[in-house]
Amino acid sequence: MRKIINPYDPEKNKCFGCSPTNPIGLHLHFFEEGDEVITEWDPEFYLQGYLNVLHGGIQATLHDEIASWTVYVKAETAGVTSKLEVSYLKPVYVNKGKISLRSRILSLEDRYATMHTRLFNAQGELCSEGRITYFIYPQELAIRRYHYPGPEAFFEK
Repeated sequence: MRKIINPYDPEKNKCFGCSPTNPIGLHLHFFEEGDEVITEWDPEFYLQGYLNVLHGGIQATLHDEIASWTVYVKAETAGVTSKLEVSYLKPVYVNKGKISLRSRILSLEDRYATMHTRLFNAQGELCSEGRITYFIYPQELAIRRYHYPGPEAFFEK
């Protein structure tokens, strides 16, 4: 497993999912493990829907965010969400410990990458899974126009 570095300027990038300086953000950190991108996260009580249950919209955000980092690291470019489908299988409790997510590319075509994402509770049970399709840019366009720093920027030299 190797740590993925967030190369984006924390003073300019206030991404809700990954910015370390967004005061109301999720502050996610990512790792590469084989063909997957993974993360762990400790849910906050203020992100619940029903009592002690993580809000479904926050779960969808988690799936979308890890899919984005999969595009950065595995597809080696940037893109935008084109389609997001989440299946909710079990409640995710905000008071039962850290959750984990895993993402991998299902298909990589000319302008689209589709990821399969899975969210597990602290006991390792699958609670929700996603199928997320990103419209992806050619790498040179992503670098020139969309601030993608290049694949080498995500790992220590």
